[in-house]
Amino acid sequence: MGRHSLPDEHGASAPDPRSPAPLPPEPRPSDPRPRARGRAVALATALVLVVAGGAAAVSGGVLSFGGSCDDDAVRLDVVAAPDVTPALRAAAEDAREKEITSDGHCVDVRVTARDSYEVADELRAGKGEPEYDVWVPDSDLWVRRVGLGTKQTKVSPAGNIASSPVGIAMLPSAARSLGWPEKTYDWPRLTAAAMEGEDVRLGAADPARSATGLLALAKLGASAKKQAGNKGKEGKEGDTRAAALAKALSARTTDTDGRLLDTLARDGSGAEPDGSRRNKALILSEQAAYAHNTSAGRRSRLDLFYPKDGSPRLDYPYTLVADDKMSTDTSRAALRFMTMFSDEEGRKILTDHGFRTDPGPPSSKLVSVAGGRSPQPYADDASEPPSDRQIQQTLGMWTITVQNARLSTVVDASESMRQLVPGRAQSRMEVTKSSLSRALAGFTDEDEVGLWEFATRLDGARDYRELQPTERLGEHRGGATHRDRLSKAFSDLRPVPGGATGLYDTTLAAYKKARSTYASGKFNALVILTDGANQDPGSISRDSLLAQLEELSDRERPVPIIAIAVGPDADKAEVEQIAAATGGSGHQVDDPAQIHAVILKAIMEAGGNRP
Repeated sequence: MGRHSLPDEHGASAPDPRSPAPLPPEPRPSDPRPRARGRAVALATALVLVVAGGAAAVSGGVLSFGGSCDDDAVRLDVVAAPDVTPALRAAAEDAREKEITSDGHCVDVRVTARDSYEVADELRAGKGEPEYDVWVPDSDLWVRRVGLGTKQTKVSPAGNIASSPVGIAMLPSAARSLGWPEKTYDWPRLTAAAMEGEDVRLGAADPARSATGLLALAKLGASAKKQAGNKGKEGKEGDTRAAALAKALSARTTDTDGRLLDTLARDGSGAEPDGSRRNKALILSEQAAYAHNTSAGRRSRLDLFYPKDGSPRLDYPYTLVADDKMSTDTSRAALRFMTMFSDEEGRKILTDHGFRTDPGPPSSKLVSVAGGRSPQPYADDASEPPSDRQIQQTLGMWTITVQNARLSTVVDASESMRQLVPGRAQSRMEVTKSSLSRALAGFTDEDEVGLWEFATRLDGARDYRELQPTERLGEHRGGATHRDRLSKAFSDLRPVPGGATGLYDTTLAAYKKARSTYASGKFNALVILTDGANQDPGSISRDSLLAQLEELSDRERPVPIIAIAVGPDADKAEVEQIAAATGGSGHQVDDPAQIHAVILKAIMEAGGNRP
């Protein structure tokens, strides 16, 4: 049984909770009602507070309606994460049967399942008018991702309707080999134990496309760093351990959550007729384990470990989409539908589908069906959600570690890089070098990194010079590694006296070189750092640069430019245009110390958008 549907029949080995059959998707073209997108409205604060507080009632006559709903129903289109879609469809059917109303109109809710990462990328791009009014992703991580776009569609979270902790589920034989349920583990030890040898074999969904995988990986990294710190070791060791675990995990990663349970061993042994070895453990949410166990046979049921250093949670934010363009009827219907999940019956629908709905301890029935048992810490509070910075670092690390990177770095060496950074006794160049050195420490020996510098009056008629070729960091030559040589080249960077910013010619030359040396199977990118706009009057024009970059770029062999404008004099709009011509991203930082984080963020964005 797949992860994202709740079966109609329940396995004999599990309790038999109520399981409303999900409705089939309903086509939009036959809907005679015009889209309710004309009049902009401001949602009444009081109504929002009622919804967020869960105080509105669906029963007791507040939303009940007598008579036919066929003529004046308000249609509400919802896209939702596949795991929560069956519960939302059950609630929509309940609303139809009871003729639930909003301002005297029945609410006709149509729910479509879509992976959250796809919707997030669509809304972040802000292209076209969304064909849905409400979005229920499995995690707030996706709502935050929408905010990374420069032209994103407006999204307005109105509250969370459910939650589900993330743990590691195992077939009984594997769980017993690790001492389940009596033995408890933290994330690093449990993950390491599940990946040692062939006895367990741990699988996960791609963290770039799965909130479950991303939350687990972020927690794993944070816990590994904490362990290293507790032992008096540098945080870099924690990063190394997390990267090593991520690398091992990537060998058993599926593209999406929907395919993950298909990798599970079918008979409990993991051996297949073709000799392949299937997973016996998976990083899963409690709800996904619950849905699987309700239909699985005894040998395929899962036992669930809840790590003792805290389980991150999926939190299912109920999110209004482009509510500034939404009609009054539609916006109120959207909030009315949300209130159903604060009512006892709505909460029961969610609970019957394996979700948690209350802040208190979960029901023993839910935990039992999901595969939990004492003394596993299933009732502990959720771990602190990862910050935006942690998410960026985690996804950057995942992209680099799993895919390996080939980055050509181009650094502005114009005279203006001598200027002091406000609040620091260091120049822009000194802080830039320090930030680049920190970034370098996050790459593995298999990654390839190179260095150029640029300024007018630098190398005769040319504005640029290659200081170190883009080579594998672990490459040994002349008694030193390429990493050693690159570190020295960073430390030797100096502003050129009288040099101006020769941005355009440098960008084109560096991009041509990066394209001609493209490495298949790696994340290729060109990183450009500049503190000013182009100041070379003899260079090509901006229009010519953009046209040539667009012609050179190739979606099948992408080399996005990551352009970073450093300081208040840099032109953010210009670097955004240059980067966009290659499918990359432009950024601005006031302090060069932010460069490291921005590079990771940009790698995350580009890696998450890979074909």
